[in-house]
Amino acid sequence: MDNTFDNLPPLERLRAILARLRAKDGCQWDQAQTNKSLLPYLIEETYEVVEAGESGDNERLREELGDLLMQVYFHSQIASETGDFTIDDVAALTCDKLIRRHPHVFGDKKDLKPHQVRDQWEKIKVDSKEKESVLAGVPKTMPALLLAYRVGEKAGGVGFDWKEPREIFDKLKEELAEFEKEFDAGDRERMTDEMGDLIFAMTNLARKCGVDPEMAVRRTVDRFIERFGHIESSLKKRGQSFSQTSLEEMERLWQEAKK
Repeated sequence: MDNTFDNLPPLERLRAILARLRAKDGCQWDQAQTNKSLLPYLIEETYEVVEAGESGDNERLREELGDLLMQVYFHSQIASETGDFTIDDVAALTCDKLIRRHPHVFGDKKDLKPHQVRDQWEKIKVDSKEKESVLAGVPKTMPALLLAYRVGEKAGGVGFDWKEPREIFDKLKEELAEFEKEFDAGDRERMTDEMGDLIFAMTNLARKCGVDPEMAVRRTVDRFIERFGHIESSLKKRGQSFSQTSLEEMERLWQEAKK
């Protein structure tokens, strides 16, 4: 076993190991990777971190964060080989941004609430010309609910927002009525548009209430799977199939599962 890297600090050790894997006498799989080919793994590892964070298992979270960190170092190692940037450049840029975006800590001291910090963050990015547009930098490949949340958050950060969550209730009623109109008309294209408007309004309500819509839907789906599983197991015990069971009976079992 090669112990060359054992005495290095952990982050330097990770960098050295990846450089060794990418070397001519390293691993052919690692050598074949590019920044583009690694993207699916980066996305997968990110979701695994999310799952670990939701589980409350800190040991699992530590492991998954390590896998995600490896992806960051892997991308940086590839870039360093072409002279584009190194992991130190990545860290330096992030440090500069953190200091620049927290003037209430590193400049004139101000006691800002979390939402004030978030709004200040967005204004700083626009005012400094760091972003050409308020909504620039939001990846369109993000899950749709998360994308809607972030777009609403960024627009709200510069003042384009409802003042109170309750104001969105009327908007929801309006969007639901518009969807119902297109539903009755049977226009699927318009239904799609109006459904999008309805979901976007609901996402903004969640944001204004401090609720993560992605998390909320995940929790609902988890509850649905658990309760539906109760229906399935109950029917199996009776030797029944779904086709042999009435909707009323399935609803009764559903209510039983809720209890």
